[in-house]
Amino acid sequence: MTGPIRVLLADDQPAVRAGLGLILAAAPGIEVVAEADDGAEAVRLCRSLRPDVAVLDVRMPRLDGISATRAIVADRLADVLVLTTFDLDEYVFGALRAGAAGFLLKDTDADGLVAAVRTLARGEGFIAPAVTRRLITAFAATAPAASAVTRAAVDTLTPRERDVLACLGLGLSNQQIADRLATAESTTKTHVSRILAKLDLRSRVQAAILAQELGLPAPPPA
Repeated sequence: MTGPIRVLLADDQPAVRAGLGLILAAAPGIEVVAEADDGAEAVRLCRSLRPDVAVLDVRMPRLDGISATRAIVADRLADVLVLTTFDLDEYVFGALRAGAAGFLLKDTDADGLVAAVRTLARGEGFIAPAVTRRLITAFAATAPAASAVTRAAVDTLTPRERDVLACLGLGLSNQQIADRLATAESTTKTHVSRILAKLDLRSRVQAAILAQELGLPAPPPA
């Protein structure tokens, strides 16, 4: 990516929004391009400004963060990082079903917020480290089984793409997958993009959930 990471913030609490803005604006290479106090405004601003990352609170008036995420992701306006004070509840599941690329608890420190935004800007998903695998496993356990159509789509993946999909199911980053498969990180990123396109998925987190549902065996380290 050339230029700064362009971020939109949406939270209905002015003090919280201001605090998040100060943290991100102080981080090198990050620019806060707009702020919104509800989900509808967040979607409108994303349509006009096309930020790289939209940081959305879950509970907002007019249009909640889940509905806003769904609209933003459907039109590929930005990658969405959802913030909430809750852990492993219907809000988290709703955000992931809507296609959020990242999930972060509001008690995360400044470094954690900045790291999450940078991770999404690189095209990777991010879930609060304390809940990553637990969240994927819990979501897979409550989600509908993979459809026959999805299973047929998985059969169109190349062997290497299937390996990458299995690694996503382990919650690995692009660099960790590259290390495991002895390939370049850029190649891994390409594989992930092709997997999402072939399987008609909105985020790598959804791909991870599918890998869990299918029980794909993890490839051995190279």
